[in-house]
Amino acid sequence: MELKSKINEDLRAYEFLALNSKENLEKQVGSYRQQHTYAGTIIGFTVLFIPFFLNSLNDSHSILQLISIVPIVLYISSILLMLSIFRGKPLDQALTVLKYEELLDKTYKEILLFEIEANKISYNKNYKVTINGNKRYLNGVGLTTIAIMISIALLLVSTFMSIEKGPTKVQVVNAFKKQSVGVNKDSVLIITK
Repeated sequence: MELKSKINEDLRAYEFLALNSKENLEKQVGSYRQQHTYAGTIIGFTVLFIPFFLNSLNDSHSILQLISIVPIVLYISSILLMLSIFRGKPLDQALTVLKYEELLDKTYKEILLFEIEANKISYNKNYKVTINGNKRYLNGVGLTTIAIMISIALLLVSTFMSIEKGPTKVQVVNAFKKQSVGVNKDSVLIITK
């Protein structure tokens, strides 16, 4: 009886480790997929914002238009970094269906040990890929943030510069022709800038 409880206790420890290693691997893969979703969202936002930004600076001062090259370069760099995340190799997800047949002749303990080792190897393989993806993602987010701040500053400066008003010209135009010498002239006042 004592031997049987010892064996069950050992198996529960292996089951715990197998389950825990599988959960860690699933979290790693889920996080990687979530990062892809966020990268896609940032790419979409950036691609939509660039034309809006350029169109808003159409009538602005030429110096502002020249400075606008900086955020555009930052946006393009960010998009390229985010796209490079999608080009990364897929993550390893440990135990595949192809291994099931090989495991049929194994004991429960051997299967658990195999699963623990497979999860550990997959997690370690994926670690490099996820670290590189995280670096690219964080760099892309940083570039996008800097570009947005510069863009907003340029748009505000452009708006304040366009508020400055030039001198107003006043022109008086006769509405009616003079019919006789003693009749008052009606005139209209037109103000142009």
